[in-house]
Amino acid sequence: MTHEHAHGSTTNRKRLVIAFAITSTVLVAEVIGAIWTGSLALLVDAGHMLTDAGGLGVALLATTLAMRPATSRRTWGYARAEVLAATAQAAVLLAVGLFVLVEGIQRLVTPPEIPSAGLLIFGVIGLVGNLVSILVLASGRGANLNLRAAFLEVVNDALGSVGVIIAAIVIAVTGWGGADAIAAILIGVLILPRAFVLLRDAVNVLLETTPAGLDLDDVRTHLEALEHVEAVHDLHSSQIASGLPILTAHVTITGNCFRDGHAPEILDQLQACVAEHFDVSVEHSTFQLEPATHREHEHTPHA
Repeated sequence: MTHEHAHGSTTNRKRLVIAFAITSTVLVAEVIGAIWTGSLALLVDAGHMLTDAGGLGVALLATTLAMRPATSRRTWGYARAEVLAATAQAAVLLAVGLFVLVEGIQRLVTPPEIPSAGLLIFGVIGLVGNLVSILVLASGRGANLNLRAAFLEVVNDALGSVGVIIAAIVIAVTGWGGADAIAAILIGVLILPRAFVLLRDAVNVLLETTPAGLDLDDVRTHLEALEHVEAVHDLHSSQIASGLPILTAHVTITGNCFRDGHAPEILDQLQACVAEHFDVSVEHSTFQLEPATHREHEHTPHA
């Protein structure tokens, strides 16, 4: 692990510690507020905050694990821990979002009486806490899926707090308790799309889908355009974790390259091509150089 990467991981961990502390504090406040006011919107936001506190805790654990060095048994270390954490967070967010929609619709039928003043106070407390967490996590949200998940969660929490505040104002002005249920439903609507996107991205990594922005047909074309390269097959690319794409390929080169010592130079050109030419820089690449006759001895289909 490079010093720069280690420093970045430490910084990300500090961000998560601060966000976790803030979220946990707001969670306790919102639970008290939900019990006192009987608000579904506040209760749902507290449930969302509970999910997020757990998610941030998992994200913190995953970041800590990702800082561990690689071993002979885990050759990539725990780099994929952040993907597993993001997958778990997305799954829980989906469950929370669906619960909110069902419960909110039921409460629209029979709106309860909600004290608007208490709802407003706890809504403001939640919003302030979430805004601080957003500021803490904003600069690091592009670092990996783990931090992206954490950032999306606190943004959703902030939007949920805004919904609670608006519901409190509507109830104070009109006396209609259904505003609380509508706010809860809106929170659910905000949660679901982001959870689906996060889950899709995490699952793509787990299924070893080609990294977004990397066209393997384009890669093959450029590699085969190099001098002495006759063909490229068994070309595969996936992603271990955020910012860690890998690529492997079998490359058929002209036979005399093995006799005149030219093969190492071709290998350098291949690795430089995938590391520098494309929008997605692949610094971890493995190429098997082989003569045309080697294909006759391979037992797997070529791609």
